[in-house]
Amino acid sequence: MCKHACGMIREMAYKKSTSYNSSSKPKFKIVVNAPVVLAFSAICVLALVLDKLTARQSTALLFSVYRTGASMASPFTYIRFFGHVFGHLDVSHLTGNLMMILILGPMLEDRYGGKTLSIVIAITAFITGLASFLLFPNQALMGASGVVFAFILLASFTSFKDREIPLTFILVAIMYIGQQVYQGIFVTDNVSQFTHILGGIIGSVLGYNLNKK
Repeated sequence: MCKHACGMIREMAYKKSTSYNSSSKPKFKIVVNAPVVLAFSAICVLALVLDKLTARQSTALLFSVYRTGASMASPFTYIRFFGHVFGHLDVSHLTGNLMMILILGPMLEDRYGGKTLSIVIAITAFITGLASFLLFPNQALMGASGVVFAFILLASFTSFKDREIPLTFILVAIMYIGQQVYQGIFVTDNVSQFTHILGGIIGSVLGYNLNKK
């Protein structure tokens, strides 16, 4: 009887200890869920820090695309065709773009994969950079706005099926691209609406091709 009681006590003590150890383990942990998006965001932040430390010299060298004074013989001219998406004018400009990228990016990276999303970013950067270089020689382009609009239109294709156009895509296209056309015609500011429109078109084309069956 005593042995049986002692055995029950030891078993209860073991279960209590095990329960305590299990409950003491952390229930939540931070995971790197979207490495490409996070790396892109980190480079954008680093570019702005370098911009301030070098009095914008780093931005002029690597993180903005322009034609005036640029030499086609310089390798930095071609680097800027891609690097301009990392450069931002100030913290407000940076956070505005990163907010949308960090919202949409993880979903897109989860669906299409980091490699494909990297290609989307690279294509958007090159096309918008080259277009700005050729069409707006007296302006310098910087910022991830083109990537943001590519992400917005790409995200609207997540439920795309062959021979069907999602209503969400139509609404997004009307609201975002229509707004940029309006602002480009009637509003005078320092925002490149052309880049936004072009980024949206790139996201639409890539979204269609990535999702068609």
